[in-house]
Amino acid sequence: MSLQLRPATPADIPAITAIYAVEVEELVNTYEYEVPDEVEMARRMADITARGFPYLVATIDDQVAGYAYANSYRARIAYQWTVENSVYVDGRFQGKGVGSALMQALIDACTARGYRQMVAVIGEPSNTASIKLHERFGFHLVGIFRGLGRKHGRWLDTVQMQRALGDGTDSAPSNE
Repeated sequence: MSLQLRPATPADIPAITAIYAVEVEELVNTYEYEVPDEVEMARRMADITARGFPYLVATIDDQVAGYAYANSYRARIAYQWTVENSVYVDGRFQGKGVGSALMQALIDACTARGYRQMVAVIGEPSNTASIKLHERFGFHLVGIFRGLGRKHGRWLDTVQMQRALGDGTDSAPSNE
């Protein structure tokens, strides 16, 4: 078993769409109701990468085992140094270090781009695997929004976690 990380490409869209489909249909980690098709997933990837954010895939023996990307946290200019992360791992490859490898690479890529804060928006406090992954990488709990979303016939709480990147708030960004 050989784990490799690389930038995602349009050729990865079918596998990325399949991984995301499980999240949408069976779980509450994403608050979408309908699975986006490959055209929409490709559009999203193109938008994210065109704006300079990292979008990565992990492969094991040439199969896409997971993917991760960072995106803007909010559109207003004062948030320009803050990113929100997303990490998804194919169920067949969970527990094999895929999420950790993607998280470290995503943190490194965002730090190298000059971002100062990374935020994780985690669907449901019961998603302990995601919470533990984020804790291992220095994220701390900021709060839990109660009943922020609704899916599969129930109200969903949303966990907010955060970690500093690079100098965090200890210095002004170089592009200010």
